[in-house]
Amino acid sequence: MNDQAAALSGLSRRLADFVHASRPDDLPEPVRAHAMRAIFNGFGTALGGSSDEAVLRLERSLAPFSAGEAATVIGRPHKRDVLTAAFLNAAAINVFDFDDTHAGTIIHPTAPVAPVVLALAEMRPVSGEELIHAFAIGVEIACRLGNAVSPGHYDRGWHITSTCGIFGAAAAAAKLLGLGQDEILWALGNASAQASGLVETLGFMAKSTGVGNAARGGLLSALMAQAGVEGPPKPLEGPRGFLKVCSDAPKPERVEQGLGRDWEILRDMFKPYPCGVVLNPVIDACLTARRRPGFAVDRIAAIVVRGAPLLKARADRPDAATGREAQVSVQHAVAVSLLRGAAGAAEFSDTAVNDPEVRALRAKVGPVEVDPAVPIEAAHVLIRCADGSSFDIAETAALGSPARPMTDTALKEKFAALARYGCPALDADALAERLWVLPRAADDAGAIMALARPGHNDGSR
Repeated sequence: MNDQAAALSGLSRRLADFVHASRPDDLPEPVRAHAMRAIFNGFGTALGGSSDEAVLRLERSLAPFSAGEAATVIGRPHKRDVLTAAFLNAAAINVFDFDDTHAGTIIHPTAPVAPVVLALAEMRPVSGEELIHAFAIGVEIACRLGNAVSPGHYDRGWHITSTCGIFGAAAAAAKLLGLGQDEILWALGNASAQASGLVETLGFMAKSTGVGNAARGGLLSALMAQAGVEGPPKPLEGPRGFLKVCSDAPKPERVEQGLGRDWEILRDMFKPYPCGVVLNPVIDACLTARRRPGFAVDRIAAIVVRGAPLLKARADRPDAATGREAQVSVQHAVAVSLLRGAAGAAEFSDTAVNDPEVRALRAKVGPVEVDPAVPIEAAHVLIRCADGSSFDIAETAALGSPARPMTDTALKEKFAALARYGCPALDADALAERLWVLPRAADDAGAIMALARPGHNDGSR
């Protein structure tokens, strides 16, 4: 038996056993703290996205079929059933691409996983410690599967947040529901039957469908397993299982390498800008250029951006027509950040995309030049001026990358800004204060969800 065959044999069962055996005390303090920050950041991006037209349309399409009002839709005054709430909260967290990103796989792990544990916490008493533990376990499973199928999985067009996120959501739900080893294995199998999502949807509302389905499908997978719905014994490593079907060259050994010791959530990055992570260094470089003495937009004749192959593959979109497309457009990101000196939610809106000044400057940004030696957290921006002069800004480690992580203060400022943008009627300060001490919630972490509903800010259910 070769090394890969050995890594594949019994993989799904061992993962199920890991999920079952893990206890809150197994989380090192840095992992626990980072998980809390990820949930905090996820609430902020959900508030910002709660009034986005894509989320509103999704809610209108699902609301007539919501069976009861058991779980909070973040930023909205009402509840829906747990599956619908999980779907909508996942969509809202991810809709602006302002949520966290796992280095190496570019999975946005909080979007599919956090809504599941939050919905379950409104159904049954759960401590803050238990909620954070289940969340961290779910993120770990999603990101480790992402490691095993990267980079070929994403390159083939699979939207990895959705495809791997559903397994993380299923694992987190199974943990919080207290399922046994066989049931957890069934939950992974039920998730394998639903894993889907295409990169082709990026820039369109349909992207949120895939992310929402990952949360809802993962929760449903665990609930079905709890009811006895059996899955295949090898949903991951089987000859027609997830790893072999969805990757040309899977690396199953990466799923278990350092499992329980080296935590993938510590590679999770928080983003300073609401766009694809590959644009972060480009924006940083542009904001640096704007601060140069004598900088003036009207002097610019042409702009050349050079970066990683993924930058061109995913974000070379000169003709972005909507805010959603702008989230994955180098040309828009360059133009708006140079013009406005900012790159927040307003800068990636439909209004900003159609601003005549933005469009004029965007036309001066050429096609992305590829340099395979440049990592995704780096980029070069060359600005040529009409008088023949030029200057080149090199960004080697974008803000939010592991080398330059966002501070707690910056995360709190981001949270407040997104709440003002997407849900100004909410008492965001009260919610932020309670979220920051979520690990100390003794037995009813779900009570915090009332603070995420405008008009229900007394902390009661």
